[in-house]
Amino acid sequence: MTQPIEAKSRLSNFFNVLVQAFKGAEIDYTSISIRKAIVLLAIPMMLEMIMESVFVLVDLYFVGHLPNSAEAIQIVGLTESVLTIIYSLAMGLGMAATAVVARRIGEKNTEAASRAGMQTIAIAATIAIVISIIGLIFAKDILLLMGATESTATEGITFVRIMMGTSIAIMLLFLINGIFRGAGNAAIAMQSLFIANIINITLCPILIRGLGPIPALGLTGAALATAIGRSTGVLYQIFHLARGSNNLQMKLAYLKPQTAQIKAIVKIAAPAVFQFSIASCSYIFLQELVATTAGEVGSAGFLTGLRLMMFFILPAWGLSNAAATLVGQNMGAGRMDRAEQSVLVTVKYAAIFMAVVTILFLTCGHLFASFFTENQEVRKVAVEALRIMSYGFVLYGVGMVLISAFNGAGDTWTPTKINVFVFWLFQIPLAYFLAKYLTMGPTGVFIAIPVAEIGITIAAYFIFKKGNWKKIAV
Repeated sequence: MTQPIEAKSRLSNFFNVLVQAFKGAEIDYTSISIRKAIVLLAIPMMLEMIMESVFVLVDLYFVGHLPNSAEAIQIVGLTESVLTIIYSLAMGLGMAATAVVARRIGEKNTEAASRAGMQTIAIAATIAIVISIIGLIFAKDILLLMGATESTATEGITFVRIMMGTSIAIMLLFLINGIFRGAGNAAIAMQSLFIANIINITLCPILIRGLGPIPALGLTGAALATAIGRSTGVLYQIFHLARGSNNLQMKLAYLKPQTAQIKAIVKIAAPAVFQFSIASCSYIFLQELVATTAGEVGSAGFLTGLRLMMFFILPAWGLSNAAATLVGQNMGAGRMDRAEQSVLVTVKYAAIFMAVVTILFLTCGHLFASFFTENQEVRKVAVEALRIMSYGFVLYGVGMVLISAFNGAGDTWTPTKINVFVFWLFQIPLAYFLAKYLTMGPTGVFIAIPVAEIGITIAAYFIFKKGNWKKIAV
């Protein structure tokens, strides 16, 4: 009799935790059980990451059903590849904000946490303005540089201008969510992306295909829907920042430049930006290599596979973000043992999740690819890419958590060094050798991806066990 009662009680507790995770109640994550802390942070963070990838997949779905789908998919994919540089800047700044805010929250210094967040926002806005100007002026040249043909580059000018011209929305969406994650307010980050996605999903078919008096805008409609959705999500974030909470009390006065604070943020953000840029630039090279060895169809297939891969593995990234927050807050509270234990528990969850994704890709990859393109040749390349890349997913998930642990501790240089070695000195030469010299074409590129990710995980594990990250001051 006691067993059914205990099972019912556990189920009730689980649902209570789920409700807390979605509502975003402020909790001291340095004192509750580690498993509960991971669940409370990871669930909204995983959903946040899923919804971030939905932006691209929604565009990819509707664009993939346009008459000139191969060309349209390539324009979207190549533009997203360039936008990954913006994502890298935003994620680097966001990681710095998470590390500093989490450390201050762990120390129970909410004013310092708020000041750090606002200073990071000011830095991001300045950078975004410069990027927008570059995108507006050099849209066509950017596509040509990425390997697009003259006709494809001409067709994609407006799309690139809208996407890069609204880069401030991309920057702030990532960055402010990083601030909320550092403060433990992961639910607000999730809610902002939920709102942004609802708007994007609603507007995409209307603006792409047209409805009533609204003309069919094709690719331009996809860009406008995404820009409007992201901008609305940012407005929702700003509303919550202005309203304040127990952990964050934002004030306009905190935007006034503070040299010491800016230096502290840049010290963490610079290697973090470089860290994400290394990976982004590596993938840009791989995409260019596929385009030159397999043409437009191969490029479209690879880009479709990459978007699907990112959609399915981003929840693991959400798990790793939870580890970063717990590491930062527990280090701020002086709980180094608890910080390390949080990472090890999260690693187990990430490995299990990625094992499930691996099985899905090996058994259902063709179904996922067929949903986004009707072109048989594009679909064939996408399925091959998914199958080969999935072989390294379990270790990839473990590596993501370990890398995030370093970042959450403020040790952004360690992952940067690992990325330089693995991506630039190993993955790119390996992909080039397999694709060109062994004439394996895109298959060689696909093989180089899981091999490199496994290398990152092995390196990160041994460095994590050494424990030097525990000595980082933020």
